[in-house]
Amino acid sequence: MGVFTFEDETTSVVAPARLYKALVKDADNLIPKAVEAIKSVETVEGNGGPGTIKKLTFVEDGQTKHVLHKIEAIDEANLAYNYSIVGGVGLPDTVEKISFEAKLVAGPSGGSIAKLTVKYHTKGNDNPSEEELKGGKAKGDALFKAIEGYVLANPGYN
Repeated sequence: MGVFTFEDETTSVVAPARLYKALVKDADNLIPKAVEAIKSVETVEGNGGPGTIKKLTFVEDGQTKHVLHKIEAIDEANLAYNYSIVGGVGLPDTVEKISFEAKLVAGPSGGSIAKLTVKYHTKGNDNPSEEELKGGKAKGDALFKAIEGYVLANPGYN
């Protein structure tokens, strides 16, 4: 098994605590509202803390599909959230799991900087393909921007 690590960073005009609340604490309810393709987020195992498995059901290319997320760690005091994709269509055949370590910090003008470390845990020693990496990044960026857009469009959201 190989582990291939990639880091990414993005900025938001939304304050860190407000964005964390939307991305982590209220995600199950907000994601289906913010992303039309995502139909539901449901807990299939656990109580919402580390070890919990969530199923995101969405429509892609006219077909209903799902991804399984496992919560690895929640650190509300430091605005950090770690989870892994452990099943469903978000997991290429050559990958055992994809882990995400996310942290929000204060950014310019009251906004946020989202720092993300992505680790591909492969079944062999093959690197993830460039296509897999680009596709995963595009989906992650789109989800982040959709949640950010929802918060900005709803100024009463706290």
